[in-house]
Amino acid sequence: MRALAGLAALLLVACAAAEAPAQPEAPATVAPVAEASPPVPAPTELSLRCAGAFTQGGIALCRTLPNAQVSLDGMAVGSADADGWIVLGFTREHGAQTQISAAANGATVTERYDVTPREFDVQRINGLPQQTVTPDDPAVLARIQREGAIKQAAFRSEANIEGFLDGFIRPVEGGTVTGRWGNQRILNGTPSTPHFGYDIAVPEGTPIRAPAAGVVTLAESDMHYEGGLVFIDHGQGLITMYLHMSRVDVHVGDTLEQGQVIGAVGARGRATGPHLCWRMKLRNTQQLDPSVAIEGLQRARAELLGE
Repeated sequence: MRALAGLAALLLVACAAAEAPAQPEAPATVAPVAEASPPVPAPTELSLRCAGAFTQGGIALCRTLPNAQVSLDGMAVGSADADGWIVLGFTREHGAQTQISAAANGATVTERYDVTPREFDVQRINGLPQQTVTPDDPAVLARIQREGAIKQAAFRSEANIEGFLDGFIRPVEGGTVTGRWGNQRILNGTPSTPHFGYDIAVPEGTPIRAPAAGVVTLAESDMHYEGGLVFIDHGQGLITMYLHMSRVDVHVGDTLEQGQVIGAVGARGRATGPHLCWRMKLRNTQQLDPSVAIEGLQRARAELLGE
């Protein structure tokens, strides 16, 4: 076996620059991964191979018979695409094992994997605008509700592309990691939901680049919690998000290439200083760790495409 109430619950909760001790990020940027040549053909018989980051908040790619129906831990998640690919994710609370099944033509194949547990810290952040922590102004609440509907619509995208096969690169160069994915947060003394972002403190105006090819599903310059906000669908509803941007350079419907600039880092919305809050969500159900996806997707390519 391999290692592996109310309105607020509907809304994307924005990140804030953490006041916990910062951890320097390695200056090297992961280089883009070249396309496989020649491409590995899709299976012609039912089979199942999976690889990636088998950890809480992690992501995996599986290859099976094109259009096979895939289940994760007994729950149907969708069908493989025309090339046999499907993206799977593991929640923050996922148990120590996972079971993945693919079914087609009356047959089923199943594989089991270990899922590595993680430990999560508690972060206390003060100095945030109170209306972004415990909003009570009717106008602010109405705005939050309107913006929540916009975000939910963008999350429902499932683009018929395979940008996830690019292997992710880091969206900003350099900087200091000031907030880790999955940490519990206390904002202005108020306990909040887990932090489902990866915060990188860099100077305001630092370019933000698409980590992989995709389609823009949301591009807003002034959201209450997030300030400038962009969503990118990399295929099958694998959405990455970019919060607190000072400048948004893309529009809904734009097709992006890996490394293309989408805007610039800022400190708008619920933030205490300039940083990028980078987030990832799969099929509008699973919050995933984008920093884990960098190595995980590249590992999956190497194993499943023989690179």
